[in-house]
Formats: sequence, structure tokens, C-alpha cells
Amino acid sequence: WGQTSHRDSLAGLSVSPRTRAQAGTLPRPSIWVEPGSVVPWGTPVTIWSQGTLAAQEFYLDRDGQSVTWDRPPTLEPRNKAKFSITYMTDEYAGWYRCHYQSPSGWSEHSDPLELVVTGAIHGKPRLSAVPSPVVTSGENVTLQCGSRMGFHRFVLMKEGEPRPSSTLDSQRHTGGHVQALFPVGPMTPRLRWTFRCYGYYSNTPQVWLRPSDPVELLVPGASRKPSLLAQQGPVVSPGQHLTLQCRSDVSYDRFAGLSGAYFPLGPVRRSFGGRYSCYGGHNLSPEWSAPSEPLDILVTGQLSSYTPSLSVQPGPTVTSGENVTLLCQSRSPVDTFLLSKEGAADPSLRHRSENRAGQCYGSHSTSPFLLSYPSEPLELQVSGEEPLTRGSHRGRSSPGEGGKSSDLHPGAPILQSQQR
Repeated sequence: WGQTSHRDSLAGLSVSPRTRAQAGTLPRPSIWVEPGSVVPWGTPVTIWSQGTLAAQEFYLDRDGQSVTWDRPPTLEPRNKAKFSITYMTDEYAGWYRCHYQSPSGWSEHSDPLELVVTGAIHGKPRLSAVPSPVVTSGENVTLQCGSRMGFHRFVLMKEGEPRPSSTLDSQRHTGGHVQALFPVGPMTPRLRWTFRCYGYYSNTPQVWLRPSDPVELLVPGASRKPSLLAQQGPVVSPGQHLTLQCRSDVSYDRFAGLSGAYFPLGPVRRSFGGRYSCYGGHNLSPEWSAPSEPLDILVTGQLSSYTPSLSVQPGPTVTSGENVTLLCQSRSPVDTFLLSKEGAADPSLRHRSENRAGQCYGSHSTSPFLLSYPSEPLELQVSGEEPLTRGSHRGRSSPGEGGKSSDLHPGAPILQSQQR
């Protein structure tokens, strides 16, 4: 028992390749670890063992090897021993059990304790929710954990729980990837659902790579929904900085799992086109609000060099309250047109004359959030008391026109049409 391997020496611990031949009959001790059984590389770790008040000496076994530690006489309470690892590495990962000796003999071994180190392998897997992280109450969702590194197994951990939610063998996927699909649910809005996943090789089951980025599953509730706005408007250009604002007259503490109501998405890319919603919640509750009304973000300049043309009938000068027809045309094969108009001033203000500039875009129904370059702007002069206001609308084009003619009324939104 006195032999010590320098390679395996810990603070207050020594490891011997010999194992104790026979367990005792005294009550088994309890064993636990702080801060947890899954710890990052370099973290200080404490393994605790607690036996009866008659315990005089505690022993620690790791993976079948005996680790001897003499309890300092000043340790309080006297039936509890503290095994310290000052810097966690893969050397100390494994299965631990403890037992103790008293004047009447030896105890049984404790239940096994698994100690895992993460971050020993560079890189991290990717975790995503399929089909979406927004899940209706009572339904199930699939979490997909994948990596290019060929791990044999993947582990799913739920935030706040000390042990893995699930461990699955990896499956070959396209492009040399491996992945595992974890079913989760049924979902309830009264719980927090935040997950991370890890990967490891079968020959080192207690040595995991770094955790994936967290995925929070959002279960909408019934409280009052917030509103979602794009500060730059719903039609954006590549490279433009896009910020979405979620706001509500309810004093929510958080919005869609983030710390504030502003979501800066950065320079616009093609992938930013899509339909967005936001949710509100309170810090002390896992429940989320009902979703906001959806907001479509449309990215321009995504249909090669195609540019439509925009014209007005009967002419660019009209009286307030009069209808006009705007015609968006294209020689390129698109099936949808969209009309945007510069925003008016405060609609409650009255002006004798208003000038408004508009542009139109084309898109395909297969990728409705990606637009062409805009047409040349068309200026429309309105004489009267009520100014035009901004907005959006989608409709269908007439057959054979190669474009769409739409009635534009005061207060009408952006117009969209689809060819039949």
C-alpha cells in the first residue's frame, strides 16, 4: 500500500497497481465529487467519501487500482475524507470507489463514481434542433449532435443536471460526418430545456471533447406576445447591419433566451433571409410568452444581375384618395414581384403635397426571402391632405403580363404579386 507512482500522484493521494482482495462487511460509505462529475480540463476537483463515525482511514480505488490516502487528523467531521485533485487532466479521469477501515474491520466499497474530463480534445461538436428549437407544448423534438472527428459515441447533457440525459453510438452521415439523434420530450413550458452535447472515443470513455454551443428549446406559453421590428426595415441589402428589436408593454426580463431586447445580427448575408419571431420571459420562470407576429426579412441582390422595371398608370401625379396602378415587369423568369415604398412621415400629420419614391423587386417562390436587385426608383407625387404610409402586401400577377399591376391606396402596404 505504500508504493507511489509519481506519474499518478495527487495532492494527498497515491496510486498502487495492487487491488484489495476482499471487501469488508461494514456499511458502505457514500462518495460524491465537487464541482461535478463532468469537469473541464484544469478544474480543481474534490472527491468526498463519508463513512461511519468509527472510520479511521479511507481508501480510494480508481479503475481497479488502489489509491491510498491518509486522512489528516484535523479533518472535520472525522467520518468524512477529502481527496483533492488540484488540476484535472485525463490522468485522473475514470471510475472511482472508496472504502474505509475501522477497529472492527473493513467496509464494503461505495457505489461507483464516474469522473469525466472535457476539453482534452480540441474542437467541439455541433448541436441543433430538428426541425426547429421552437416546440409546441406536449410535442417531441430531435436534437442532432454531429462532428467531423469520427467519435464513437455522443453524450447529451441538460443544463442543471449532473448526469447525462442520454448517450448514443454515432452513425455515419454525409460528407464524412458522424452524428447521433437524441429524441427529447414531451415538452412542457414549465421547465427550462437547455442542452449541450459531447463526443468521445470508445477507448477513452471518460475523456470528452469540449461541449457544443448550447441549444435552448423554446416552448411558447400563453402570456401576452411581444412585437418584433427591424430597425432598418424588412428589405435589407448584403453588408448592411441588421438589428431586430423585440419589445412589449409587459415587463419581460429576457427575450428569446438572450439578455436584451436588441438582437444585432451583424452584416447581412444571404442566409439572413427568413421569417423571424420573438418571445418574452421572466428570469425567475422558465415559461415563455406566445410568439410575436412573424417578421419577414428579405435580402436584395440575390438573383444574379436581374433587375425589374417599375412604371405607373395613368401618371406619376395623383390626387389624394385617387387610385393608381403600378406595373412591375421583368424579362427574367421570376414568379413573384414585390413593391416597396419609402416611409411617410408621421401618418397623423397632414400635408398638401407628398412625394413618395418606390421600387420593385422580383423573387422565386422557391426562395421567397431572396430578392433581385431593386428597380430604378419611381417617384409618385400626391396632392391632397392625407399622406401615403408605408407597409407591405403580397398578391398574384395577372396571366401573360410579365408583371403585376396593383392598386395602391392611401395607407396600403408594400405590394407583392405572384405570377399564376
